[in-house]
Amino acid sequence: MTGVNDGQAALERGRAVMLVTPPAVEQAGALWELLASETSARDPGVSPPGPATVIVCSDSAAAEEWADAAPQDLRLHPVTALGRTTRLLAAGAVDVLAGTPEDLQALARASALKLETVTTVVLAWPEWLLAADRLGPLEHILGETREARRIILAWNPAALDDVIERYARRPHVVGDLPLGDDARPLPPVGPARYAIVPAPRRAAVRRDVLDAIDRPRVTIWRRGTSPEASDVIVCLDLPSRGELAEIAGRGAAVLLLSPAQLPYARTIAAPLTALPLHAARAKAATDAEQLREHVATRLESGGLEAELGLLEPLLERYDAAEVAAALLAIGNRPSAVGGVQPTAEGRPPIAPQEEWVKVFVNVGKKDRASAKDLVGALTREVGLARTDIGRIELREAFCLVHLAPHAADAAIRGLSRVAIRGRRVNARRDREA
Repeated sequence: MTGVNDGQAALERGRAVMLVTPPAVEQAGALWELLASETSARDPGVSPPGPATVIVCSDSAAAEEWADAAPQDLRLHPVTALGRTTRLLAAGAVDVLAGTPEDLQALARASALKLETVTTVVLAWPEWLLAADRLGPLEHILGETREARRIILAWNPAALDDVIERYARRPHVVGDLPLGDDARPLPPVGPARYAIVPAPRRAAVRRDVLDAIDRPRVTIWRRGTSPEASDVIVCLDLPSRGELAEIAGRGAAVLLLSPAQLPYARTIAAPLTALPLHAARAKAATDAEQLREHVATRLESGGLEAELGLLEPLLERYDAAEVAAALLAIGNRPSAVGGVQPTAEGRPPIAPQEEWVKVFVNVGKKDRASAKDLVGALTREVGLARTDIGRIELREAFCLVHLAPHAADAAIRGLSRVAIRGRRVNARRDREA
């Protein structure tokens, strides 16, 4: 491990720097020190043509976290709406721009973001982008900023070998690699439970978490504080490996995670088991009951002779309940565990279609968009539950997304802040409906 001063010296020599840190903004304090040298080097009497630094994030929520955590003297803007971002960039009011690779690519293609003027590119835990197969826009940004300094935040550097070799060869490493003396990955420090709760909502769902735990002594831990001995310690911030070891020595740990943090959490905690919150349990029970009612209605309507003939060889080898469960799994149908999930081909879920609201989205097959892209944008960027998403009708120039009525307006607002396959999304209620 070497210090931040060595990292600054490496950047000055044109060498990339890798900060090995858990995937949480509050764990990346060293980045502000590295960026401070970049900001102070700019001539205050000259209006810059654009941001000196871009931070490439997994989603817009992460971009907002960077803005909330930035030092007050650093003009960091998160890309949550392309129109507003374009106006701020034109006014020269941004020192650091944080956004998803798709949003940054869209701004560059519209000539709002001049990538050739960017002097530092920060990749904020690109392991998530690799896992989600979102390297296309990222490689475009890196290809257009070859002369810019590289700072990579990583929790699993081994997964980034190809990206590092192409765009940040032989980086200077700041932090401890998650390897033992035998050069093998370190084992988890102990058991923990978790709930998926985006950072902005953690304070709001605290009561749900406490109700789900139902223990007499529950304490809250935030980074920078010492954990108190308790039955259960709820971590509102993501702990490092060493911090989790200290927490586990004082009580049973419960981690509140964003989706992008779950793979990291699995490397430091095992077994890592889900903590179902009350709202999630109630929703799962409702979905399961709706599924059972729908199946019963279909059985009572009859006309299944052809299907029974097709399944007869399987019914001779397996229990009928197992065959039914396998068919649900193959079709990605709702279950008491997973909720409603559309298939990759966009087949309709079990819930009756009259319950869904149809939303028009201006991306289609010609944009190389898929149902998976739509589902990813709605769950990761907008924050919808998969149970709120129904059938996706993919057309040549657009698509129609069936959504739960209570989620439609939020989806329309949220989609207006994202890009899919490099194209800015416009969404509205389908006029035909």
